[in-house]
This record gives sequence, structure tokens and C-alpha cells, in this order.
Amino acid sequence: MSTLRTNNDTWDIATSVGSTAVLVAAARANETDRPDPLIRDPYARILVAGAGTGMWEHFLDASIADRLTDADPEAVAMFTHMLNYQAVRTHFFDAFFADASAAGIRQIVILASGLDSRAYRLDWPAGTHVYEIDQPLVLDYKAKTLAEHDVQPVAERREVPVDLRQDWPAALKQQGFDPSQPTAWLAEGLLMYLPAEAQDRLFELVTELSAPGSRVSAETAGHHSEERREQMRERFEKFADELGIERTIEIQNLTYNDPDRAELADWLNAHGWLASGERSTDAMRRLGRWVEVPMADDPDAFSTFVVAQKA
Repeated sequence: MSTLRTNNDTWDIATSVGSTAVLVAAARANETDRPDPLIRDPYARILVAGAGTGMWEHFLDASIADRLTDADPEAVAMFTHMLNYQAVRTHFFDAFFADASAAGIRQIVILASGLDSRAYRLDWPAGTHVYEIDQPLVLDYKAKTLAEHDVQPVAERREVPVDLRQDWPAALKQQGFDPSQPTAWLAEGLLMYLPAEAQDRLFELVTELSAPGSRVSAETAGHHSEERREQMRERFEKFADELGIERTIEIQNLTYNDPDRAELADWLNAHGWLASGERSTDAMRRLGRWVEVPMADDPDAFSTFVVAQKA
């Protein structure tokens, strides 16, 4: 099955970019089941179980690390790193929203929200509106699945079913978004699926829509050499075959490994924001979740968690 991107590609929750949201939810479910979780997402397992991807449901199996040890011991470290990274990333952005709420921001926008369940699981102050932008079929799946389990959002959740390559600002305003009010924006697990020029355009639009006092946080896209990407693909194929996991997508084919991508904090600082970043490797060490992995000697391979405020 080809997963190469095109300019007008689309997806549901079980295909292409949409299915990567299931992987992330599976990692949150795995973290929630730990005795010492950094985050708790009681809805992640529900969302994964009903998605119909098959591939990522294996990540809900608590014994997978033990099974990987026999297939490829080095892959155990990479698998553990992946799960830990997702937990640390979620923890970081949960804290971003908590800080924004404490500062009085009541307008939240989650770009390419996927299976993000923050509208349902975070302790939002009264009067908070959470706008979720994503493909229509992705948003529909999440809302229907959680409603079937009698799960209701804590905040006022508003769906914005539009592709980010289309006129999403207009669609956002149609759902009640008010550009005159401070907003907290999140781009989590998104930028690697955008080419460099689309990343710039995304943040140009965010800047235009942001009142003074607005905040934005994002996970930058790491850059891997083509040799490293091929090594990662081969290793995943090896342990997937050993574990009997049917490979329905190739993540490397979904992402844009663009060496000319702007450094996000620098871009924001040049466009009216005050931005800073924490390397994901530093955040993982700070929270006691770092493990040594084969690409540890390649600083460009790891993302940075950026936070910015508009003057």
C-alpha cells in the first residue's frame, strides 16, 4: 500500500496521516497504565480500540517489550524511547495549557488535533472554548466514539472540520473563534507533516489571528539523514515481521524531512513573539525518561518544544 503524500491527499483515522494519531493515542494509553504515569488519558485506549488500524493496537500489549527483546534487543531501547517521548511531549503541552488557563486565556485552538482528548480530560476553567481543527472524518470518529462511551467534554468543544491546506481561518471564525481575544495555540505532532514553506504559512496565519497576550506552543520537526531514515525503516520492518505486525503505512513516506525548515523559535522571535524552547532530550532527562538510543549522537534528530507569547 502506497503512503506517499500528494498535494490533495485526505484521510480518515485508519489511513495515511490519520492513522499516526492512533499511534500517539496508543502511547498515551500505554503511559496511563504505568504505575508512575506522567500523564493520564483514560480515553486513549477507547479511541485506539475502535480505530480499526490493527497495526497500532499492538502497542497496547504490555508484553511487547519482552517480545521485542528476542527479536531485536536494540529495538527495545527505541521502542521505550518512543513511548517515553510521547509521554514527555504530552506532559509538556498539558503544562502549557495549564499555564495559559492560569493566565486567564479561555480560547484554545488545537491544530491537527487528531485523537487529542484534552477537551475531555483536562481541568478547564469555566468559559473555556476548545477549537479542534482536523479532517472531518477524524473529528467525527473521535466525537462519536467518546459519546458512545458517555464521555463528555469538560470545556466547550467546537469542531472545525477543515484541512489546514484550505482556508482554515475562515472555518475557525465560522465556529465562533474571536481573533480579538487572547488564544492558546498548539501544534503537536504536526510540523513534520508539513513542508518548510507550509510551516511558515501556518504560523503567519496564527500570528494574524492572535491578539496580544496570545500564546503558542509547538513541537519542532527533527531532521534525519537519509541513511538514518533508511536504518530506522529497516529496523521497524525487522521487528514488525518478528512480532507479526502487518505494516499498512510507512511513516517516513508521510513526513517532510526538510533541511531548509526554519528554526521555529527564531521565526517566532522575528515575527512579534517572545519565544523559547526546551530540547526534547533535556525534557526527557528532566522527567527521568531518557534512554540511550542509536541516534543519541545526532542532535538534529530530536525535536524542541517551543513556547511563545505575543506582545
